[in-house]
Amino acid sequence: MSRPTYPTLIQLPAQLTGERVTLRPLTPADGPQMLEAIDESRPELDAWMAWPPGMRTQDDAVDYCIRMAAEWIRRDSLNVGVFETATGRYLGGTGFHTVNWRLRSFEIGYWLRTSAAGHGYMTEAVRLLVTLAFEQLAGRRLTILCDRLNLRSRAIPERLGFVLEGTLRKDSITPGGDVRDTMVWAMTDDDYREFISRQ
Repeated sequence: MSRPTYPTLIQLPAQLTGERVTLRPLTPADGPQMLEAIDESRPELDAWMAWPPGMRTQDDAVDYCIRMAAEWIRRDSLNVGVFETATGRYLGGTGFHTVNWRLRSFEIGYWLRTSAAGHGYMTEAVRLLVTLAFEQLAGRRLTILCDRLNLRSRAIPERLGFVLEGTLRKDSITPGGDVRDTMVWAMTDDDYREFISRQ
């Protein structure tokens, strides 16, 4: 595929739709629904992520949506909301949080509201991102980083064919102040072709 000089000229789909989930860029109107999902899920989110304490009001959530929309336009990061296709309910967030357009490398992050966990929604969402990266964006490498103890989070790269490249021992601090190990999962374009051939 041709590679535009400017990331802003890279063509992106307006949304990605799977069997049960739709991924799309956030808009200010999504703020209230996103805050509701965060409020529902604070005990789980606070265990792993540093950003939830900064999301307390609707203004916080709307501001976040606006900033993510701006980053999408600039192609600095490609964060999306995860919505249940049948109902439009906001389920969580995912996307390419770290983007290297020269290498065509993307880091995937994700979170899911508590009431939606355990139903395969995020596995489907990440699968859509994997397909986007390798089929439409000429991706060379995808990574997923997660706390070694976060079993739900690490199950997603495991089931989608990512390779565990290593574990960074005692590399960071959890929101609760504990030292943690971070697992580094990756999929290259070669891994992707092999994974698809086995499906």
